[in-house]
Formats: sequence, C-alpha cells, structure tokens
Amino acid sequence: MSAPDLAETASWTADPYATALRTGRGPLFLRRTDGVLLPLDVERWCLDADSADLSALRRCEGTVLDVGCGPGRLVVALGASGRRALGIDVSHAAVARTRRLGGWALRRSVFDPLPCEGKWGTVLLADGNIGIGGDPPALLRRVASLLAPRGLLIVETHARDLDERSEVHLHDGSEPSTVPPGTFFPWARTGTPALLRYARPLGWESVDQWVAGGRPFVSLRRRDRRPPRSAPRTNQRAESAKSTPVTSSQLPRNTSADSPV
Repeated sequence: MSAPDLAETASWTADPYATALRTGRGPLFLRRTDGVLLPLDVERWCLDADSADLSALRRCEGTVLDVGCGPGRLVVALGASGRRALGIDVSHAAVARTRRLGGWALRRSVFDPLPCEGKWGTVLLADGNIGIGGDPPALLRRVASLLAPRGLLIVETHARDLDERSEVHLHDGSEPSTVPPGTFFPWARTGTPALLRYARPLGWESVDQWVAGGRPFVSLRRRDRRPPRSAPRTNQRAESAKSTPVTSSQLPRNTSADSPV
C-alpha cells in the first residue's frame, strides 16, 4: 500500500468506526481539515438493504464485487437472492460483521490484488464509495481492470452536483482534539455530472441513471473494444479466454483470518 492507503486503512479501522458498527448507530462523521463534518449514515448501513439498495441490486449481472462493503447489508442481500457476491473493506470490524451475517468478505483495499481480477460481472460502489482514494478517475481505471469485458459498474453518486476532493479523518462528533499525524486520508464527493465527466474519457458509457429514496445511482459499462473482424484467430481465442465468467470454483475460500469466507 502507498502512504495514503495506509492512512485510510488506519482511519477506517480506528475505534470510532468499529464502535459505530458494533452498536449499529452513530454519530459518525468524516471531518475535513477545515473542520467541516460530513455525516455518515451508519444506522442505515447496519440495517437490511432498503428499497433504494434493491433498485441497484436488481440491476447486477453475474458475480458481484462490493467495494467498501461496510457492515455487509448489500453482500448479504445479494446472497439471499441467489447471487454470488464478495465484499471487500479495509475495516476488520466491517468484514467481521459481514461474515457474521453470512456474507462473503475479504479485508482488502480495492487497490490491493483481488480474487478473479478481470472476471467480475458487476462492481458496486455504493454509499459514496466512488470517493475511495480521493481520485475518482484512478478508481474508475482500477474498477475497469476488475470487471469482465462489458461488465457493469453501479455507482451511488452524491445527491448534489459536487466535484470535491479533500483530506478527512473519522470523527465521532465529540469535542475536536489534536489529530495524530497520518490520520487524514484523501476522499472525494462526486455527483452524477462529475462522475460522467470523469468516466467518458476513460471509455465508460452510461447505461442507466435513476433516483431511489432520494439517492442517485448510475450504471456504466466500458465501451466494447473487441478486436476487428480481421484479427487473427489466436487473438479471438485469447479474448474469449479473458472473458470467461467467474465460477463457484474461482471464488475465494476461507483460508485465514484475512481471507474471504
């Protein structure tokens, strides 16, 4: 991991977040360097998937990777519907809760090596997780490497037309105190127009846009870049091999405390 990755991991594994997940309630915020508090909806995250969540999950295709799965409501809901899904999160508390609820989860950053890269049918970036790493274009490029050809990306964007990048740390709403060095990490808040501005030059096209429960979503797919008809047969076979769907045997097994269930 890079230094920002380490700072982000340290923050999301800190006591305020773990405590909020354990109790199922906040308050919990991302506190910017200018002191502004950005509320995190921990209570909703710790409940079952709601109608807005289900509007996104119904659109999922193939096997699903939930990036920043938190306490696991989406992974669990996907499993209950018969969909094979894996959640990843840098928080031990989040992964542990997801597993207790019966979901498959792995403690890992999206920028770490992941199972079945290039073969996932759908990647989810819900609950503002397009902000992970503070660099939406970099995250979009990483997601492209995780998806199968013509795979689907579903993003929950900010309700306002925002394109904001800042340094933040987790805060429980108590009286501000001195923040230890290395606690801040980069984060972004991105509305739908900004997301589309970032996505188009990177080869993404919008498939659908909708609002459910006041929460906006966008689904995107990489433009088809199959080789031309005159391409050699060997190249066609290679492209076919790369697009092999994920099977149950390729999904990760439970091998250690930091491995998926």
